Amino acid sequence: MTRKIIKFFDKLEDKIRTKLSHWPIIYALVGGVGIVLFWRGVWHTADLFPFLNGPVSILISLILLLLTGLFVSFFIGHYIIFSGLKQEKKIEEREEMEIETELDLQRAQMNVLIEIKNKLEKIEKKINEKDNK
Repeated sequence: MTRKIIKFFDKLEDKIRTKLSHWPIIYALVGGVGIVLFWRGVWHTADLFPFLNGPVSILISLILLLLTGLFVSFFIGHYIIFSGLKQEKKIEEREEMEIETELDLQRAQMNVLIEIKNKLEKIEKKINEKDNK
């Protein structure tokens, strides 16, 4: 029974995401309202417990976020961590030539992908022609 309910809501979520993805502004508004209402509910629920003052709330949230691994990823993000590990410069510190070189590399990679796509389409077309004969 539980699996059926989970499967139903999973499929419903997929359908809703598919429809809303065509209207990103509406999607953002719906998501924003949902997030704000969720945190409003958490806030009001926490207010029901007198022991959840500021320091206790911080301590509980810190423990929860550290145990789940969300503390660093939420407040810093993976990109910043990886760029620090690779000892990359911040974008403001990079020289124009470095940025242009990186963009040229990305363009070259995109061109290679387009060439591969075109070759695959030609191969697919030849296969379809042979199948139709």
